[in-house]
Amino acid sequence: MYLNTHTYYSFKYGTLSEEELLATAQQCGIGSLALTDINSTAGSLNFVRLATKFDIQPILGIDFRNGAQQKFIGIAKNNQGFQELNEYLSEHLHKKKEFPECAPKFKNAFTIYPFHFSFNKKLRKNERLGIRPRDIIKLSLTKWVNHLDKLVILQTVSFKGGEDNKVQFNMHRLLRSIDNNMLLSRLPKTEEGDANDVMHPVGKLFEAYKNYPEIILNTKKLLEQCSIKFQFNDPLNHQNLKIYAGSEEEDIQMIARLCHEGLPYRYGENPKSQIIDRLNMELQMIQSKGFVSYFLINWDILKYARKKGYYYVGRGSGANSIVAYLLRITDVDPVELDLYFERFINLFRQNPPDFDIDFSWKDRDDITRYIFERFGENGQVSLLATYSTFQSRAIIRELGKVFGLPPHEIEKVGQAEEKDLDHIGRLIRRYGARLTNFPSHLSIHAGGILIADRPIHYFTATSLPPKGYPVTHFDMIIAEDVGLFKFDILSQRGLGKIRDCIEVIKQNCPDDPEVDIHNFKVFKNDAKLNNKLQNADAIGCFYIESPAMRMLMKKLQVNEYLGLVAASSIIRPGVAKSGMMREYILRYRYPDRRKDAHPILQDIMPDTYGVMVYQEDVIKVAHLFAKLDLGEADMLRRGMSGKYRSRDEFLKVKDKFFQNCKDMGHSYELSADIWRQIESFAGYAFAKGHSASYAVESYQALYLKTYYPLEYMVAVINNGGGFYRTEFYVHEARMYGAEIEAPCVNNSEGLAVIFGKTIYLGLGMVKDLNHVTIEMIIAEREKNGKFLDLDDFTNRIAVSLEQIKLLVRIGALRDFGEKKDILWQVHFTMGAGVSRAKNGLFKVPIKQWTLPPLHHDKREDALDEMDLLGFPLCSPFDLVEEGRKGILSEELANHINRRVEMLGYLVTIKNTGTSNGKRMCFGTFIDLKGQFIDTVHFPPSAARYPFRGRGVYKLTGKVVEEFEFHSLEVDKMEKINYVNLEDESKEMIRAVAR
Repeated sequence: MYLNTHTYYSFKYGTLSEEELLATAQQCGIGSLALTDINSTAGSLNFVRLATKFDIQPILGIDFRNGAQQKFIGIAKNNQGFQELNEYLSEHLHKKKEFPECAPKFKNAFTIYPFHFSFNKKLRKNERLGIRPRDIIKLSLTKWVNHLDKLVILQTVSFKGGEDNKVQFNMHRLLRSIDNNMLLSRLPKTEEGDANDVMHPVGKLFEAYKNYPEIILNTKKLLEQCSIKFQFNDPLNHQNLKIYAGSEEEDIQMIARLCHEGLPYRYGENPKSQIIDRLNMELQMIQSKGFVSYFLINWDILKYARKKGYYYVGRGSGANSIVAYLLRITDVDPVELDLYFERFINLFRQNPPDFDIDFSWKDRDDITRYIFERFGENGQVSLLATYSTFQSRAIIRELGKVFGLPPHEIEKVGQAEEKDLDHIGRLIRRYGARLTNFPSHLSIHAGGILIADRPIHYFTATSLPPKGYPVTHFDMIIAEDVGLFKFDILSQRGLGKIRDCIEVIKQNCPDDPEVDIHNFKVFKNDAKLNNKLQNADAIGCFYIESPAMRMLMKKLQVNEYLGLVAASSIIRPGVAKSGMMREYILRYRYPDRRKDAHPILQDIMPDTYGVMVYQEDVIKVAHLFAKLDLGEADMLRRGMSGKYRSRDEFLKVKDKFFQNCKDMGHSYELSADIWRQIESFAGYAFAKGHSASYAVESYQALYLKTYYPLEYMVAVINNGGGFYRTEFYVHEARMYGAEIEAPCVNNSEGLAVIFGKTIYLGLGMVKDLNHVTIEMIIAEREKNGKFLDLDDFTNRIAVSLEQIKLLVRIGALRDFGEKKDILWQVHFTMGAGVSRAKNGLFKVPIKQWTLPPLHHDKREDALDEMDLLGFPLCSPFDLVEEGRKGILSEELANHINRRVEMLGYLVTIKNTGTSNGKRMCFGTFIDLKGQFIDTVHFPPSAARYPFRGRGVYKLTGKVVEEFEFHSLEVDKMEKINYVNLEDESKEMIRAVAR
């Protein structure tokens, strides 16, 4: 009997989840219920999915409002009506149009207008007038008392009633204040709902309308004419685009033909029989599952990418497929890696294989455009949403603002003990706890795109964010529930580095043969590459450059592709948390240790010595150790990610795991230990094919760094670096023999460029130098040649005083003379700070000033560089007061278990916690020769000697070694001051600069 109900997906308005709304309806004796969130369908599908659990007939609609002002409600008669409502809402959301007073003529939906005393509209056949309980008393005074056939019950439900009603209404008011960005005390009543917008038992609701039984009857009739149905979790009826080439038969023929055409490229002219058998098996499986079009759509997208010259990497569990390998969706050979397509990945899964396709950040937007134009003509394509939720710190901040607290008081509320807070502070904390994890608004999934078999509006309304493409109102989990499986089109800077490096090589090494970056079979057998891998010489290389990965590679002595595949998954947080990373290293390095593995686990995972490393291992262990069937085992793997952890079906699998182990005679201790390992990392571990895909890209990056180190570092710098700050990629280039030059108006571009072994940093790296100035300099230089002197530069470039001072300070005008001389000339010539106008015909000479000799200290340049680039171009050790003392990184092996002193320039810090909640740190430094120092700071040291920002530190501690990896356990740390350059000359230049 309720035609206007809201969940908290009426963002910043409702306070009930879908489940809470349904549970309340069940308690109130409701048999059918209409969900009509405000300008939103975010909760609609999950509401329908959950309704059967509460024996409630679900009905869907939309509450159309301008702000908080209700215009009308649409109630879908059926799925087509829901699509109509979605299309209407989407049109207004996309164009940011307000809703009119009158609704359009829906074919398959009812329209309900809210009653007000002056309502005088003539209602169509499918339109009704909603009468609230409080309106009953007014009804006899209007003409509508003579048109009762058009009247229905309209009791709005926005929050929970009963004992919790006051708190819920306060939550609603707080949300409305946040939405309107105003103080709670100033929130107008027009922006609030009514405190009585709650659900009542049917009997109590009918009591309000007892004098008008026709209204009750009309409402029942309307509800009886409405139904909505979606297929949930039906593996044989997914909703993705099912036909690619025109018909199912054509698709089957096409995928088979494309695979056979790809055989020579991947396996030569005469592939082994096992390849053909594997191919035929996979094609049959893909066909039986209805996934043929999914593969063909990915093939289509990537064929376009190759045509455009876009470099990409296909990863995810789909890499276990030889069909994907032959279609060039992935570059991972599943036969070589013994990846089980049929047993562990696809046979029992409901959803299609998971392809994550990574592109350079420069190329992804064009790929997205192509997908929408290629497949979205009939509205079948949409970006996928995610729900942004209020997190504890954010909601405290928002509530503090609506209560009118200043920032420092809000900070106190978030940090202080509750006993130390005043009444307002306690209120904020109390309501903050209730509102934490409430949905705040819709965001866009990092890369998810839906390509459906019918218009997206059949399932959801869409919004149109600044990206310019429609976005669903539901997230990935709901999409999968209803059979829509996303295509992941992601961006990654690592691919931008590879792509740009190949272009830099063409420019700087024009006589070299063209690099075939896809020639992976050669890369993985290259001794030079594998030697770099073993020595963890991988700064700048995708996924293998972090301190943790360098440490792991040194400990494992990884020197081949398959070892890197394992390392790529072992490094994931769950494996380390379970304690199995260390165990894997021990078993890898010391074969006798492998005997410690449980015999069953050793048989299941011989390649990883009985240690779970990959997602497939979870399935193997659950299936072979606990005798779960493969469908249950895959559900277990998926459930461990946290997305389904609260779902009943997952909890049943957990119970069955332990029951089966008990029935098989496994001890509880052993079963619990295996479960702990599964639980600790299954959601974080990679599929083996995913790790293999990462390893391929790592090898490609390592190839470029090995044979073209300077060109590769230029590409890394131009793509925003990687794990480390840009400074350390400049440092790495210098370690490989590059001569690093500061930005220069005669040689630099916006990005870094290389000439032979000389790298000029980009003008775009100079802080506060605007892009207009940069573009003007480059365009003028390309048109009329290099700048001859300061006079020539200022006549050709209309540059402001502030901008030219930046160029002088960074040394970009060094071709024209000494920095201080130029700065004086600029200051006296452009002292007013007004931009010089360009003069095409008559060059205005700059008045020349005779200056006395000015003292110059190169360390002054370093200070300017630190200010404008963020780092000095000289050695940072040249800038400190302390002499060059202490041992070097290369000497650590000679001082194991001894206390030593070292000087280190801070690179990066990783903070972590111990089991008892104390803070400890891992540090990375470079020494006087530019080599890395890895440090450990246990809680006492971390507390007593905290890091104090960038700079050079004197480190004292004990040298330790594990698996031939050396580090320093720091027990004392002191930051060394920079030298004092406050001499007369520096005072003079600073005075001028001001």
